[in-house]
Amino acid sequence: MTEDTKTIIKSTAPILKEHGEAITTAMYVNLFATHPEAKELFKNAEPDQYKKLANAVYAYAANIDNLGALSKGIETMVNAHVKTNIQPHHYPWVADALLAAIKEVLGDGATDDVINAWAEAYTFLADVLITKEKEAYAAV
Repeated sequence: MTEDTKTIIKSTAPILKEHGEAITTAMYVNLFATHPEAKELFKNAEPDQYKKLANAVYAYAANIDNLGALSKGIETMVNAHVKTNIQPHHYPWVADALLAAIKEVLGDGATDDVINAWAEAYTFLADVLITKEKEAYAAV
């Protein structure tokens, strides 16, 4: 991930703190509209799952330059993903739904630079999660 991307992502943290729940709510609507089969993955999710995701996205943005601060949250996410059988092919579904939600909620504030930075940052984190999940699945 480039330093420019980190700078852009970090600059979006206050916006995510303010609009994060609207973004994640829209993300789930987008995800389930495009991939109704994804609903099965969330059948046991807490009703406030969108809030948890909003907090995770905000924490990622706020700590993009200090990912070590996110290690506990990443482990929690990996455990939840393994428990619900999240697979690598699910990540692009979420990426598309999340980027569309950012555009939808932020409107003109979702510049090409912001969307491109979030696409890069999402891919970076997805790669981390996929690697850790692969290790966790192998250990089961």
